[in-house]
Amino acid sequence: MKAIFVMIKCEMGAAYRVAREMADSIPELSEMHSTSGQYDLLGKFYLEPDQDIGLFVVERVQGVPGVKDTYTLQTFNAFSGQRG
Repeated sequence: MKAIFVMIKCEMGAAYRVAREMADSIPELSEMHSTSGQYDLLGKFYLEPDQDIGLFVVERVQGVPGVKDTYTLQTFNAFSGQRG
């Protein structure tokens, strides 16, 4: 699985509705966060290695009513600290 992060700009007043719609309809969604700044939402999605990122974003993310704009980040490695 590969992780991508998608920053999502929504129509005015639609961010929570968009977040709920994505949580209910996109199984690749791992986490959705509301954010401050230029974008309204930040979604973390896990895709299959052979899954086309551009096609996924255009059809599944940008296709949700209320989405105005997206900015996609592809990730390479995940790092975490040792706790305990």
